Amino acid sequence: MQLFSNGMKESEQCHVTLQINATEEASLMELLKFMYSNNLTVTAAYDVLDVLLTAEKFDVASCTRYCGRLLRTLTMTPESVLVYLDLPSTILMTEAFQPLTIATKQFYVVYFKDMTKYDKDEILNLPLAGLEEIIASDDLRLLSENEVYRFVLKWVASQYPKLEDSRKIMMTRLAKFIRYPYMTRRMLTDLLTREEFDPEFAEKVVTEALSFKSAVPNKQHAYISDENSNVNRRFVERPYKVRPIKMVKFQQPRPHCVVYLELKRDICASLFPSGNLISEPFEFGGQEFFLMALHHMDHFEVYLATVHGPCAFPFDYEFAGTDSIHAQEFVSRFKRSYTCEELFSPILLFKIPWTCFMGEDKKVLYFINDRFHLSVELTDKR
Repeated sequence: MQLFSNGMKESEQCHVTLQINATEEASLMELLKFMYSNNLTVTAAYDVLDVLLTAEKFDVASCTRYCGRLLRTLTMTPESVLVYLDLPSTILMTEAFQPLTIATKQFYVVYFKDMTKYDKDEILNLPLAGLEEIIASDDLRLLSENEVYRFVLKWVASQYPKLEDSRKIMMTRLAKFIRYPYMTRRMLTDLLTREEFDPEFAEKVVTEALSFKSAVPNKQHAYISDENSNVNRRFVERPYKVRPIKMVKFQQPRPHCVVYLELKRDICASLFPSGNLISEPFEFGGQEFFLMALHHMDHFEVYLATVHGPCAFPFDYEFAGTDSIHAQEFVSRFKRSYTCEELFSPILLFKIPWTCFMGEDKKVLYFINDRFHLSVELTDKR
């Protein structure tokens, strides 16, 4: 105990008077009992935590380690985890407490993995340490990265009303965790107007994100190989419910665009027996489109659909996908034209028996490194 060592005058006295707060009395008595018995009589998480803080204050390392081990055996709740994460860094970073720190962060991330399930007020009242752990997670389940962006802005506005404070906390603690390359172009445009972000930083991440979106899939790995860990994390895709796309537009010889969508094997497998997923919307010719993949009647199917009503202009469309036979090439599998004279409904682009698509018959493997790459090219015929 530091009080009785290091040459302090109390170490030479037979009787020592300690001045403590009334709230520390119970935990100090437990600490003194521990020094004689190497055991604690309290078992509740908050009581053990009080003893840990007192042991840290008086530098009783053996008790600090004991409390850390004991807390790891107790049932965690969101409330207790928040208390742990809010502990002084001198405790969180100690070797004895590191296992509990790791466990609490993992619990918190798993508990709030699907943010859509929780009341908005509950989420907005999260402490900074808890928010950082959540939005840093690769496993966070969302409709799209737009949700993280909008939520962080709301949280900062509610917690730090002054612009100077909100920009400081955004730029020093939170901005690095947002995956800008997976935000929609509309949200990236909004980012450039936000005072909470440093203008130079905003321009950099938006340019970076647009460049990533325009790159074809086999070129995007160069972005992720950056040695800077914070930059690297920006390009790691989360398991979005609305799948991000990459899009390239051309004006010559006719206005046309190519949209790329990548589907991981486990995401496709989750569609069985009656699931579906959609891509983020994309604009072409003044119309918003999206792609939809689903499991239907023992088949894997991909559709092209519009966000609002029928399409008002004629266009050609071509679907292509990868497979193991053609290695890294996209193979055209469907090419047709749409005219405004016909009744518009979601256009079937690709249909294949489920067992064939998932590779159960081993004839053709559509997944390259556990990913199915597909592209849709639209050409304006006006």
